[in-house]
Amino acid sequence: MGIGFGIVDQDKGPDHCRTTARPRIDGAPNQVLTDTMRRWVMGLLLGLAALAAGCALPPLDGRSVSVAVLPDTTTTLGREVAPMLGEHPGKTGVVALKTGHEGFAARVHLADIAERSLDLQYYIWHADLTGTLLMDAVLRAADRGVRVRLLLDDDNTAGMDAQIARLDAHPNIEVRLYNPFVVRGARWWGYLTNLNRLNHRMHNKSFTADGWVTIMGGRNIGNEYFNANKDASFVDLDVMVVGNVVSAVASEFDRYWASDSAYPAHLVLPPAPSTPLPSVDPVDASEYLNALEEDSAVLALKERRFAPEWVPARLIVDDPRKTSGGAPHSGTIRQRFTAAMGEPKRQTFIVSPYFVPSRIGAEGLVELARGGVDTRVLTNSFASSDVAVVHAGYVKYRHELLRGGVRLFELRPDPEALSLADPLRYREPDEAGSAQSAGKRRWIAGSMRASLHAKTSQVDRERVYVGSFNFDPRSMEINTEMGLVIESPFLAIDMAQEFERGARQASYEVKLNAQDQLVWIEPPADGQGPPRVMQTEPGTTLLQRVLLHMLSWLPIEWLL
Repeated sequence: MGIGFGIVDQDKGPDHCRTTARPRIDGAPNQVLTDTMRRWVMGLLLGLAALAAGCALPPLDGRSVSVAVLPDTTTTLGREVAPMLGEHPGKTGVVALKTGHEGFAARVHLADIAERSLDLQYYIWHADLTGTLLMDAVLRAADRGVRVRLLLDDDNTAGMDAQIARLDAHPNIEVRLYNPFVVRGARWWGYLTNLNRLNHRMHNKSFTADGWVTIMGGRNIGNEYFNANKDASFVDLDVMVVGNVVSAVASEFDRYWASDSAYPAHLVLPPAPSTPLPSVDPVDASEYLNALEEDSAVLALKERRFAPEWVPARLIVDDPRKTSGGAPHSGTIRQRFTAAMGEPKRQTFIVSPYFVPSRIGAEGLVELARGGVDTRVLTNSFASSDVAVVHAGYVKYRHELLRGGVRLFELRPDPEALSLADPLRYREPDEAGSAQSAGKRRWIAGSMRASLHAKTSQVDRERVYVGSFNFDPRSMEINTEMGLVIESPFLAIDMAQEFERGARQASYEVKLNAQDQLVWIEPPADGQGPPRVMQTEPGTTLLQRVLLHMLSWLPIEWLL
């Protein structure tokens, strides 16, 4: 019999149905079921309506207005930097921060020495060991009276609302969340109901102290970026800069801070809790800080025993209106990058962890290679990548690029690859010091997996790029990005040599054999004997290779 949608009036025959119909089960009316179903349906509709209403962002009326603090020559940084600027007018002083230890120590040092302001802009800030230690340094600065502005992309703040609210409650700290989620717990609901907005993220990274010094590059804040993760670590690169570019970074920070996507944390988060927040493990903290104390590069930073290279440099950055679709299409990060780097004449090396060149990009690289330009790309192998679906977007271009003369290298996941980020870590004791100190340098290496995260390139051994921009559609069209183009033959040659060392010691070179099939060439570990030639992608199973190729067929490249 089933459920009927009308009840036949027995007096008027089957062609006359009451308009006030009731459900019928097995021919029997059931008013209780009807009312229960109505309540369930109405409750569901009201709940969905409430959730939809709750996904509306609060108004920005009354949001505070602030701008970057002007550099003051009476501060410690001002007394150190101002004389150098007088000797190098119009130039930018650049110091490369190659190791994770250097990157962490430089940020803590700037936080500790700052006297007036800290402007911090990040895509990721983890509440792990290094993230907590660095936040402690920022809190110490705020306690001294330093004004802190922290702009965090909200995509990676899950579970951190209490910590962020506590920071924002400090009288000298203001936190803004970029393009925030309104429903804090079930973020999947935000993506489900508002993907078009939430898919756009702020990928920028900068750390500016007193308007005199800034750090920018590929590193977010977290253990994997600072050689403090016992399971995996990123090969990455930052630059610490003083001079002409710093004012441009400050202006761009102000533009993002005042954008329609930057929401004061207190408008989005629940009130700060009164209970103490979790602290770091003192043993882990002690071990990591001891390792820093024995790092010669870190000691040089602390003692200011470094000499910046003074060169022309240019900041390239997206308009924050890119997040809301209001940015002009002309002048995208890709166009600015191409204009600043110039057309390669002899050589171009690209380092990108997430490399999806797109049809136009692949054709451009092939055109360069066929025109006689030495064109090479270093990216992650499947085994070293932390985003497998992006690797699927890359694999469909490998044949085309190799046939066109582009050389491809894929970073191996084994710990030896980390020597790219920290050469001291893998030296023998007689080169790096005592066996005891060498062991401390390795305390965190173990069998960790290496993963490439640096986003750099060099052209003709004359110019280099360091920043957040990946060579993929997401960086080009969806996320906001920033980076620095540096006119430095010294740095460009150094980067080219590092690339060649990485390709030789820590990567597979991908080639085509006589049958036009992909093979992976692994150099011998000791530099002696023939290389190992693999016919299948290293570190993959048959099922993974099938899935990779299936994913590469899907029309999702624009998301990668």
